[in-house]
Amino acid sequence: MRQVLEGSMAVSDGVRMVEPHVISAYPITPQTHIVEHLSKMVADGNLKSEFIMVESEHSAASVVLGASACGVRTYTATASQGLIYMEEVIYNIAGMRLPVVLTVANRALSAPINIWNDMQDAMAIRDTGAIMLVAENNQEAYDMHIQAFKIAENPDVMLPVVVNVDGFVLTHTFEIVETIDSIEKVREYLPPLDMKYKLDVDNPYSFGTLGEPSVYMESRYNLYNAMNLSKKVIVEAAREFKNMFGKFHGALIDTYKMDDANTVIIAMGSVIGTIKDAVDELRESGKKIGVLKIRSFRPFPEDEIVSALRNVENIIVMEKAVSPGKGGILSVEIRDTLYKNKMASINVNGYILGLGGRDITPKNIYDLVVRAEREENVDGKFIGLRRLE
Repeated sequence: MRQVLEGSMAVSDGVRMVEPHVISAYPITPQTHIVEHLSKMVADGNLKSEFIMVESEHSAASVVLGASACGVRTYTATASQGLIYMEEVIYNIAGMRLPVVLTVANRALSAPINIWNDMQDAMAIRDTGAIMLVAENNQEAYDMHIQAFKIAENPDVMLPVVVNVDGFVLTHTFEIVETIDSIEKVREYLPPLDMKYKLDVDNPYSFGTLGEPSVYMESRYNLYNAMNLSKKVIVEAAREFKNMFGKFHGALIDTYKMDDANTVIIAMGSVIGTIKDAVDELRESGKKIGVLKIRSFRPFPEDEIVSALRNVENIIVMEKAVSPGKGGILSVEIRDTLYKNKMASINVNGYILGLGGRDITPKNIYDLVVRAEREENVDGKFIGLRRLE
């Protein structure tokens, strides 16, 4: 069914279709609409779920941890400082191998207080052990949430999945979204959760116990391996989704006009749409430009990136996050991937744009393409700074 939906509505409707048993929520801009819509669904009887309001994001994450440990499907959402407040618990969720799904409406971190979009909040949790997916538009956000539960609950994975959706840019923007009519078909795609290890008085297990030096390293090794195994599961989940519902988003990466590209722009999230429009115009002027979208930041799709960039001369990495004292984050990952695969001769320029919701315009992208033709191995260069008196 084609509907015009706000991004938050699309996310909440996607979550509704997977029928989580427990939803825990605490409001924070720009995530609040998601849990508001879900709470209304529960109140109206359109979703049979236990909706639990709590006093903080830390509590919201703790509730879904406990519920998931009992073997039921769980969901929560947050943004920015709320995500940072949850971070301690997300480490525990991943360490306990619990398949929680969490939406992050990406928003800048304080200080100064800023409610607009960038990806610094997501980058701050990249080492928690959570799978991290990034949506380009509201259609992908809708489909991605249904796939996220499929990925998280795979017996070989059993890890939390964070679905990143750009705050305001997507969460508060209305777009046409093709929703799924049949909840029975979603149940076929996503069978009931059946956890092998859970809190059960008839078959008791312990969760979150002390990990002495004799066992701790092995537990992290198992998590590390599960994250690597999830690459295959993410691809399989996307393919199965296409077979059942007719839509496919490229699994770990997406490419655009890459066949003959000698310069490629790499980015994540909703800015990809602006980049594609700019690339169309640049190609009309004769420039061979392509786009590589990172859809899965964790696990990082090294093999797919290497394959996509084999014949490229210049790479422009655009990112809405910064690591103070180093520079770009995604650009470091790209350089490391190329270096390990003996592709270090490719010129990689990393640029920081759009922090705190500052507009990224087609002109910014045109300028970056010109820069890439004369700059070599730039990293952490801020683009679009205002001159402050």
